[in-house]
Amino acid sequence: MDEVKSFFSNPDQIMDLVIKYGGQLLLALITLIVGLWIIGKIIKGLRKVFEARDFDASLRSFLTSLTGIVLKIMLVISVVSMLGVEMTSFIAILAAAGLAIGMALSGTLQNFAGGVMILIFRPFKVGDYITSEGHSGTVKEIQIFHTILNTPDKKTIILPNGPVSNGSTINYSTEPVRRVDFTFGIGYNDDIDKAKQVIREVIEKDGRILKDPEPFIAVSNLGDSSVDLVTRVWANAGDYWGIFFDMQETVKKEFDRQGISIPFPQRDVHLYQK
Repeated sequence: MDEVKSFFSNPDQIMDLVIKYGGQLLLALITLIVGLWIIGKIIKGLRKVFEARDFDASLRSFLTSLTGIVLKIMLVISVVSMLGVEMTSFIAILAAAGLAIGMALSGTLQNFAGGVMILIFRPFKVGDYITSEGHSGTVKEIQIFHTILNTPDKKTIILPNGPVSNGSTINYSTEPVRRVDFTFGIGYNDDIDKAKQVIREVIEKDGRILKDPEPFIAVSNLGDSSVDLVTRVWANAGDYWGIFFDMQETVKKEFDRQGISIPFPQRDVHLYQK
């Protein structure tokens, strides 16, 4: 404490330190501010170049984020060296700290590696509709550590890249054509051929349903209360949900008009009195 008091009570010592290190500190501070400004401009310019050249949207956010992190690390190293810190000692300290942080953030590093694997093998891209880790949505961004999905009801889902790259993923946008499956139940007293014809007529009236591959209609199950007719049609991927909902409503209305019943589960209860 006496040494500290002695130091602050001596203005000449303080002035000597300011003269000796003040210029370096000021230059390092200016370098940091200007460097961050330049990095911001580089990132904005990089985004514009990617957009102008119609660069793959899946890579845009990943590469811009990675470039920003690398440039900032280089800037920090430069600023520290300007302050007179020995680079060999600083790099050794940085390596030790990096090892400790890496062990503590092993999951984060796994997510980074997963992001790289996703961009290399490309199981999906921005704009694809996927199901992964129990969640479904349209891929909005593939970032360094996370993949961001938008759901049809406008929710944002953030998935870590590690589990996504190692787990199973269903990509609904890979193929231009999808199959739409239905099961329609009719009563045991109803005419199976008539029910098939009604379904076939509904299919023929819907211009979104493809003729090739040919629609398929067959009895799939003799249930407890109904005879189940499986129906499979093919359509462009963008028409999937429209056909899925419209077909069920239209077939129900046609069954009602044609006098074909859609039975509901029933149970006969017998009471025995002793």
